[in-house]
Amino acid sequence: MSPSRRLMLAALAALPLLPAPLRAQEAGPADRPEDRIVSIGGAVTEIVYALGEQDRLVARDTTSNYPPEVTGLPDIGYIRRLSPEGVLSVNPTLILTEEGAGPPEVVELLKEASIAFAEIPDGFDRAAVLTKIHRVAEVLGVPQKGDALAAEVAAALDAAGEIAAQEAAGAPPRRVLFVLSMQGGRIMAGGSDTAADGIIRLAGGVNALTGVSGYKPLSDEAVIAAAPDVILMMARGGEMAVSDAALFSHPAILSTPAGEARAVLRMDGMKLLGFGPRTAEAATELAHALAGG
Repeated sequence: MSPSRRLMLAALAALPLLPAPLRAQEAGPADRPEDRIVSIGGAVTEIVYALGEQDRLVARDTTSNYPPEVTGLPDIGYIRRLSPEGVLSVNPTLILTEEGAGPPEVVELLKEASIAFAEIPDGFDRAAVLTKIHRVAEVLGVPQKGDALAAEVAAALDAAGEIAAQEAAGAPPRRVLFVLSMQGGRIMAGGSDTAADGIIRLAGGVNALTGVSGYKPLSDEAVIAAAPDVILMMARGGEMAVSDAALFSHPAILSTPAGEARAVLRMDGMKLLGFGPRTAEAATELAHALAGG
């Protein structure tokens, strides 16, 4: 056993015993009024609120920032950098998390704890959004609410698709490069199998970065070869913010059609990439922006 795992097990042992009617591997519908749910992942938390089940939440992770009232709940840390102490400090009876939470050793420890653990599958298309809704509703024991919400969101996604098609009619689709970060002047961009690629497609655009899977650092040559018409970024503040001046002073960006036109779009990160109840709104907003509306 690694030293880090021994330390985490010792930390778990030091915590008070928690009520736990289900083992992690037995997590299923949870309709008990005494539920104390920790929601991890912005889209999952948004779904809980959209289902009207937010009163059962006792904590959330850092990415869970919508609706605004959720920020009044204790923050147990970033979804990819969880600690067992942080999650268990709020005495949960159910840990409800999006797929991809980490680090892996912490997730394994949480699954071994005597607390119900439910992992919601991720994905970056229409079907994935509806699957998330149905799965969260199933775990919470409110499948009828899930059916109603899924029908509402499905209609909104279909309408967004029609708007995207109308906006793109009669013109070549815009080539979009999603830039995740520019730390040290190195461009980190989104290829296939990413939320960025999924939302660009839903909005009727084309991902300019081909032949790359996931979020990867790009060479200047790769940026120039991508030849994007538009740069897409998350609206950010603080240390992660990238100003227009910094973006368009990058030699590779400046050499692209997007750089020549100084074409950049910025959107709320969770709405843009969350693939939850607001995805139709994000796709519509992006489609209008790509069409210049």
